[in-house]
Amino acid sequence: MSERAKVAVLRTRPETVLEDYQRLLELAEVQKYLTPGVTTMLKDNISWHFPFPGANTTPWQLEGTILGLRKAGFEDLSCVQNRTVVTNAFKGTDLNGYWPICRAHDVPVLFNFRGSDMRWVEYKPKKPLLVLPRIYPDGIRIPDYFIGKNMVHLPTTKCHIYTTTTGAMKNAFGGLLSEKRHYTHSWIHETLVDLLSIQKEIHPGVFAVMDGTTAGNGPGPRVMLPETKNVILASSDQVAIDAVAAKMMGFDPLSLKYIRIAQERGLGTGDPRQIELVGDDVSGENWQFEVGHTFHSFLGYLSWYGPTRHLQKLIFHTPIANLTYLVSEIYHDYYRWNFRDRQKFELWRRESPWGALFDQYHQKGNLALSQTPSPSGETPRLR
Repeated sequence: MSERAKVAVLRTRPETVLEDYQRLLELAEVQKYLTPGVTTMLKDNISWHFPFPGANTTPWQLEGTILGLRKAGFEDLSCVQNRTVVTNAFKGTDLNGYWPICRAHDVPVLFNFRGSDMRWVEYKPKKPLLVLPRIYPDGIRIPDYFIGKNMVHLPTTKCHIYTTTTGAMKNAFGGLLSEKRHYTHSWIHETLVDLLSIQKEIHPGVFAVMDGTTAGNGPGPRVMLPETKNVILASSDQVAIDAVAAKMMGFDPLSLKYIRIAQERGLGTGDPRQIELVGDDVSGENWQFEVGHTFHSFLGYLSWYGPTRHLQKLIFHTPIANLTYLVSEIYHDYYRWNFRDRQKFELWRRESPWGALFDQYHQKGNLALSQTPSPSGETPRLR
């Protein structure tokens, strides 16, 4: 009989969150699912380089996981970042407070797009995939550094305009796929399933630690309504942890295509009735989250799913692509942040205990939220 999927969930508060994360990893039996003696990669999630609550890995999530892994005997750790056409990895690492934590715990920060850190090499999957061979007919390429190392994903609990919810499975997207990954959006659910299949082949152990202290309701992963939920989750089953998070948010996990297909292909458990919950009882949670719509989600629909999806090659193989990236940057970084979302962030800093903890991390790391120098030489700003 196969082992039943297990997801650990704890309720937490700022005063105990680091201890709670360490207990969470113990409850989820992290030492059982990661291989000792090899490097363990921490793949945090930067959905927006600005520190919008619910969008990105939290500082306490990163530090608590480092402490929990070290307590479990995993000493050799690294933190790996990726960039997108609309997200600046250096800026996100700075403004979300990751640099001082990694320095304090002697965890190197690497970038999958920097040649001195890793190279992209062709990978031939051992098992048949659903869509990636069609999207990448010249070969699937992944970072050589990822092969043979444990992987620990650090997603947050939030909605997503393309996949309804996003979590552990989606967190592999930026790390394992090159910058041409935007072509996968029309088949995003199948892509996430393919990526999980590849991870099971290249990593000796895969684990996920999810932060729901402030969760993201609305059309994420950037434009959201932050809601305080005070929960944290962990599991070795990437499908199961996403299913539990989806159920808490108010969605039927098996109605989400990426969860359903992953279960059908034997990559994990997406049916909550077959998942063992340990820790605190969250079986009755229903946050009644809704994805909703924005201007950006409308453009996404036109690009990836609507009648204009057939123009993808025209758009993304010509200078028109630069215009689409510029529109996204202007909308998110200049309009949304300056006129709507920065105010939400500042309100969260003033009124939420998690916002106060975020400020403590920045003060301890001597980081100024208005201007923060980075090892990249860039000077990110909260415009």
